[in-house]
Amino acid sequence: MEQRHLGRTGLRVSRLGLGTMTWSRDTDAHDASEQLRDFADSGGTLIDTSASYADGGAEELLGTLLGDVVPREEMVLCTKAGIRQTATGGVVDASRGGLLSSLDASLRRLRTDHVDLWLVQTPDPRTPLDETISALRLAVTSGRARYVGLSNHAGWQVARAATLLEREIGLTAVEAEYSLLQRGIEREVLPASTVLGVGVLAWSPLGRGVLTGKYRRTIPADSRAASPHLAGFVEPYLARSSAAIVEAVATAAEGLERTALEVALAWVLSQGISSAIVGARTATQLRASLAAQDLELPDELRRALSEISAPALGYPERF
Repeated sequence: MEQRHLGRTGLRVSRLGLGTMTWSRDTDAHDASEQLRDFADSGGTLIDTSASYADGGAEELLGTLLGDVVPREEMVLCTKAGIRQTATGGVVDASRGGLLSSLDASLRRLRTDHVDLWLVQTPDPRTPLDETISALRLAVTSGRARYVGLSNHAGWQVARAATLLEREIGLTAVEAEYSLLQRGIEREVLPASTVLGVGVLAWSPLGRGVLTGKYRRTIPADSRAASPHLAGFVEPYLARSSAAIVEAVATAAEGLERTALEVALAWVLSQGISSAIVGARTATQLRASLAAQDLELPDELRRALSEISAPALGYPERF
């Protein structure tokens, strides 16, 4: 698998990353182990997790597999903090104390003394951004994280963070949702990241699974949309406005004799990002994503898909 530099740093990540959002909840230890082994065998190195996934369960499961299934030192381990669990549910907390406490707990669950990349998962309107950034600086200077970044932040926040960290640490990455069904980061985040030399990690490049075409006729019983935990995650992209884009991807896939999944993923990978994070409940689903590595869309087809998906967003194609 191709390895790409993350922004202007020396950190290299695989062009596909392994997402773990379903681990320990919808993906058991056996399937997780098989996924991790298949991913590493394909040349994948970037593993993406979070303290909030399954209330820490995903990190804990991953921690039991690192070292046994794959060597820890061969993986680029990325985790996120900023959503704290309480008795009434998750609460956004990007304070310095909250973030660093979360990082320490993540390291215990992951059974490691450092992560390669640590991200603030979401903006916290109650905490000054300067304080949040100070936690990123402390994570690096204390050795608990090698590189740091943001997730799901606006373009101005990415620019401000890059400025605050420019001299000593540097902002390495921004992780954001990006697919043919969600191109919002093209407005500000992608241009800002390009100018600032910040790498972009795309989560949900398959439009939360909708771009695979599996929801074209019905909702499969074993799909995320049928899961009590994830139905609300998928539902926004099942609207009628998505149908034309899904059909265009399916038509393109038929013409190329590839799958819709492969076409949708290839489009994202052609957009100048560092890595696309692919999540799967089973190893079989992950193998389908890994099979997309060799597909390069013809320029005319890439432009056609960009044009078809742009009108619903209300602004022209940037790339």
